[in-house]
Amino acid sequence: MPSSVLADVRLLTESFDAGAELARFTAAQVEAGGIASFLGQVRAGGGVEALELRHYGPLTLPGMEALAAEAQRRWTLEGLLMIHRSGEMVPGDPIVLVAAAARHRRDAFAAAEFAMDHLKSESWFWKREKVGGQWSWIEPRPVDFEDKRRWDAAG
Repeated sequence: MPSSVLADVRLLTESFDAGAELARFTAAQVEAGGIASFLGQVRAGGGVEALELRHYGPLTLPGMEALAAEAQRRWTLEGLLMIHRSGEMVPGDPIVLVAAAARHRRDAFAAAEFAMDHLKSESWFWKREKVGGQWSWIEPRPVDFEDKRRWDAAG
């Protein structure tokens, strides 16, 4: 059964407090029996000095909103939060936060994973990282596309 709950979908150019965002979202989900979340952050190591995400404005937020609507169509959700950052970030900075609230845990887990799999492989972002003072573009990994394909088959 499709959800009629509005999703909170945001595209930010400034950092966000993932803990505060998740606490606010969780506090509003009084009907939920389960909340699943994922936080993606800039990883340290490998000499990474910075990460930059660029995007095409006219497609990015509408694409994220369509993705949220598809998650709501597939699972019965009490709430959905999707925050994605663009711009330059340093190790430890949050990049993306997805949280799904549902009466039952399976819907929450599936919706959050679905959203992340699509954001990793089908998003409207271009990513580059700075190592040793040099910027280089990063392509999605083959496994990212494989993760998304399993949802296509599940339709």
